[in-house]
Amino acid sequence: MSVQPSSSMETQAPGNYSPPKDGRSAQDQAIENWLPINASRNAKWWYSAFHNVTAMVGAGVLGLPYAMSELGWGAGVTVLVLSWIITLYTLWQMVEMHEMVPGRRFDRYHELGQYAFGEKLGLWIVVPQQLIVEVGVNIVYMVTGGNSLKKFHDTVCEDCKKIKLTYFIMIFASVHFVLSQLPNFNSISGVSLAAAVMSLSYSTIAWGASVDKGKMENVDYDLRATTTPGKVFGFLGALGTVAFAYAGHNVVLEIQATIPSTPEKPSKKPMWRGVVVAYIVVAVCYFPVSLVGYWAFGNAVDDDILITLSKPKWLIALANLMVVIHVIGSYQIYAMPVFDMIETVLVKRLRFPPGLTLRLIARTVYVAFTMFVAITFPFFDGLLSFFGGFAFAPTTYFLPCIMWLAIYKPKRFSLSWFTNWICIVLGVLLMVLAPIGGLRNIIVKANTYKFYQ
Repeated sequence: MSVQPSSSMETQAPGNYSPPKDGRSAQDQAIENWLPINASRNAKWWYSAFHNVTAMVGAGVLGLPYAMSELGWGAGVTVLVLSWIITLYTLWQMVEMHEMVPGRRFDRYHELGQYAFGEKLGLWIVVPQQLIVEVGVNIVYMVTGGNSLKKFHDTVCEDCKKIKLTYFIMIFASVHFVLSQLPNFNSISGVSLAAAVMSLSYSTIAWGASVDKGKMENVDYDLRATTTPGKVFGFLGALGTVAFAYAGHNVVLEIQATIPSTPEKPSKKPMWRGVVVAYIVVAVCYFPVSLVGYWAFGNAVDDDILITLSKPKWLIALANLMVVIHVIGSYQIYAMPVFDMIETVLVKRLRFPPGLTLRLIARTVYVAFTMFVAITFPFFDGLLSFFGGFAFAPTTYFLPCIMWLAIYKPKRFSLSWFTNWICIVLGVLLMVLAPIGGLRNIIVKANTYKFYQ
């Protein structure tokens, strides 16, 4: 993959571009400006807030009560709180490292990796993991969008003919064939804002309806599985589900790239303000849904809390519609860096001319691919666990810490050194253990699944 140096930090008025200072021709600069990530730098701090909320508070929040039923009260609360603290810390590191080099901005995750590990090694360490995360999220959100559309249809029209999940996923995908043509991050800001509002709304409905329904009779808080292997695999899978819920790091540098920056007013200040607001929203969404959902239903809760809640019908239907709107925005947030990578390769390496035709074909093929995989493997909770552990743990929990140690080189045995190594150890354990549970869940469900049902 051919990668050009990062774009220079603006030294003119915010939002304007300074002339290229890294030896690139005007043509190269024009291509750089055409790509989705670098196309616009006029975002405000609140763009950071709702982009991060949209990126993080997604389908994962609806699976957290199910994860609690696999973990139990003690381990469940501990994992949730630790994940919130660790991921906020690593997100702060990413924001700080965005423009650690004077006059330069790391607009993409892999550019920061290349600076930390070297041009070639950094590319191979970061890009595969980032692609797995972003493509994986898009596949899961295809499944989530289709499931929520189906649930909405079945709730408002119980007497209607049952329609296969496959068709609902295709309906959901049809929206993205259109929205994927929006050129860059700032152009999807309206979609992202609507998605962020929806995430807060349906999370509130999920825990509010659980409170209204009250604790089930004979509610059971024992672990969901009855056998020792089942409990172990369930525990591991739940770790992956929690990891999936904290996933915004994979697009944080790309979001920060949309904010103007000067030496006097670096982008990290408005970006961090937005991140703090976003994490407050994350806490308001995650903790009530997880704890109240598990309190109300115990180990009888479904892998999607809205499926467990069936009344009042109009409210559950509304919540499912909100989920659909939210994952539409989330899909676009995670797809944009993928579009940037695809278009970078096509234009810079394969020398295709940049323009509408290239964008139309490349992005349509990508949306069709994620739709096809989602239709083929719609195992919602298993997908959350597998992708959460396998890919989210490195890019969210410990890769920022490794880069921080490599770049800043804090004094050995200092607080920063200890903190980063603790995060690295916990993150590696999560990466190794969580996919095991998710993969087993997928295999178990695949035994009874008929393709394209």
